[in-house]
Amino acid sequence: MALAQRLPDLDLFLSDAAEEVLNIYGIKPEELKPRFGPGFRLVRDRTASAVPVGMLYDDIYHTVVIAPATSNTVAKCVVGISDTLPTNMFAQAGKLAIPGIVFACDTEPVVVTKSPHDWVTLRPRRLELANVERLREVDFCEVVCSPEDLEAALQRRLAALSLAWNTSSS
Repeated sequence: MALAQRLPDLDLFLSDAAEEVLNIYGIKPEELKPRFGPGFRLVRDRTASAVPVGMLYDDIYHTVVIAPATSNTVAKCVVGISDTLPTNMFAQAGKLAIPGIVFACDTEPVVVTKSPHDWVTLRPRRLELANVERLREVDFCEVVCSPEDLEAALQRRLAALSLAWNTSSS
C-alpha cells in the first residue's frame, strides 16, 4: 500500500477477495481515500461480470498492475481464464496492448511471508513455479517477484511515460 500511495493518479480496483484480505490485515477500504489523497479513485467491484473492466476501453489507462497476484490468479492468467476482476483486467489490458505488471506470490522454492498473525514458510509446488514462468511469456506482461522488483518495474514504467512518483505527504 505504501508503494501504491506514491503512484500518480492511481485508480485502485478492488475485487471482493482483495477487500477480504485487506480487512484481515486491518485495512478498511473506506479508509483508503484519505490515505491516498486527491487524484485517487477506488473502484470496488460488485458485479458478476467485472463491469469496471470496461473502463480500460476509455483510453485513459497506460498500465495495469496486479499486486499481489495469488497462484490462482497467475494460473488463470496463464491459461486465459478471465472470471474475476484481476484476471479480466489482465486479459482485456493485454488485448488492448496495455502493459501489465504482475507481482506473483509463488516465485521461489521457499517463500517466507507475513500472514495476519505470524511469518510463515511456504513451499510452492512445481506447478505454481511453472505457471509463473509461463506467465513471463504472455504478451504485454512483466512478472516481478518482490516488492523491490515491483518498485523498479514501476519506476521504469513511469520513466517511459515521463511521469514521476507522487511526493505529497497525503
